[in-house]
Amino acid sequence: MIQLSSSAIGEVKRLQKKHAANGLLRIGVETTGCKGLAYQMKFDQSPQPEDHIFDCEAIKIAVDSSSLQYLSGLTLDYTEDLMGGGFRFYNPNAVETCTCGHSFAAG
Repeated sequence: MIQLSSSAIGEVKRLQKKHAANGLLRIGVETTGCKGLAYQMKFDQSPQPEDHIFDCEAIKIAVDSSSLQYLSGLTLDYTEDLMGGGFRFYNPNAVETCTCGHSFAAG
């Protein structure tokens, strides 16, 4: 299961309007980054056959099968401070994270 905080939901909806993205939010993992794995996020028009689809407050989230093992239980948050805003990944599968918050190692 993938969850979005209320602030992440608000930011995703704002970005969907800004980019005229009526599709779904795709969250995935790729092999890169200083810890070996890095989060990927983008808008996509339609799901792929191997996707798992999650619905969170009318936002459809697609996660491909290979990424799901690393993202199961993920909560996506969005925070703003004086330095700007950004998405934060709270991932129970990450055993180590980079200070950038976008790279992690899974156990």
